[in-house]
Amino acid sequence: MKFDIIAFLTNPFIPMFLATITGLLLGKIKIGKFSLGQSGGLFTGILIGWALYSKYAIPFIDPNDPAHGPVKNAPAYAVNYIKNGVISDQFFTFTLILFIAAVGLLAAKDLSDVIKKNGLKFIILSIVVNGVGAVAIYLSTKIFQGQNEFAVAGAYTGALTSSPGLAAALEAVAKFGKEAQAQVGLGHTIAYAPGVLMIILVMNLFPLIFRIDVEKEKQRYALEMSSMSEKEVAVTKEKTIKSKGIDIIAFLVVCFVGYFVGSINIYIPFLKWVSLGATGGVLIMALVLGHFGKIGPLTFRMDDKILSAIRDISLSLFLSIVGLTYGYATVSAILGSGAILATISFVVGLLSMLSGFLLGRYVFKMDWITLSGALCGAGTSTPGLGAAIDATGSTEVGASYGAAYPFGLLLRVMFVIILHQFT
Repeated sequence: MKFDIIAFLTNPFIPMFLATITGLLLGKIKIGKFSLGQSGGLFTGILIGWALYSKYAIPFIDPNDPAHGPVKNAPAYAVNYIKNGVISDQFFTFTLILFIAAVGLLAAKDLSDVIKKNGLKFIILSIVVNGVGAVAIYLSTKIFQGQNEFAVAGAYTGALTSSPGLAAALEAVAKFGKEAQAQVGLGHTIAYAPGVLMIILVMNLFPLIFRIDVEKEKQRYALEMSSMSEKEVAVTKEKTIKSKGIDIIAFLVVCFVGYFVGSINIYIPFLKWVSLGATGGVLIMALVLGHFGKIGPLTFRMDDKILSAIRDISLSLFLSIVGLTYGYATVSAILGSGAILATISFVVGLLSMLSGFLLGRYVFKMDWITLSGALCGAGTSTPGLGAAIDATGSTEVGASYGAAYPFGLLLRVMFVIILHQFT
């Protein structure tokens, strides 16, 4: 019996499952009250992704090729790694869609109440989170003048893990040529993993640092969302009756329609063409359809336990894929000249989150369940949503994430365009 070990290791399913399993085991380790939880896969994914790309891609990159293509007669696995990375973007997008659809359907019941109570606050929060980040990045280009300004500006989108922001940044610098776009992409890539690390730490450590009792915050959220009048009790009962089992067709309709909506480009004056992307489109449609509950034969109110299982599996896979995707760039940056850029992105993201937290907590007096989701929505950070759910043990953060996301998207695109006017 012949067994090809290289073909086995470079098959994308193997590192994906391995990073997820080892990540979940790592996440179970507790230091005091802190644990990585499902976010452990990000770190094991980074290490596995770095090791695989170093061994099976780097030796076969042509040093004389300006595009960093493979050498002549490179093995098929090396060519695939060099062109597509350790794992395909399609795995990234697929697990992301499943996660967002499940979270949106789970959080849909609170959407209207959250918007009524905090709509204006979410707009102001989005301005602060994105504005502080933009100012911090701009100052970084002046302080660290040895760094490529386009790469530093690209780190603005990576620092809060914003894929829609990257698309806007690439369009904004197109007039400067392909090299400028490449530097923006590099900055985003180097900043992405530190950005995920930052948001994981924020969601887990802010409650400890600022002495927030998460369980009491859950109770406060529940009381604020329902004043248990007779009418609301009846509505709640009706929702519970409808939330039995899972409608697989309805779930897939959410994914399909959401992906379609996210692909539509909308023209907004001064901001040019903007799209919600897969994340925004699926999230919005999950919240809207879940809010209506039933349309024709399709039931969008599904069993919480089943949706939670889909959410947990897809989130664990998604975070591991993020680690595998950015593993080599992250480790190389930390060990090499990108260390400064990685540090900048971490600090910028932290300043953005801290400013939003202080505003939301001490000025707007928001509960932590609402605020944690809103902070991630304002930064359009999908890994942040996963970290918030994991750290709070509450799916309800998805409602404020979804409500804040559209404002965060538009403001992030706006600040990206403004920022690149000064680079």
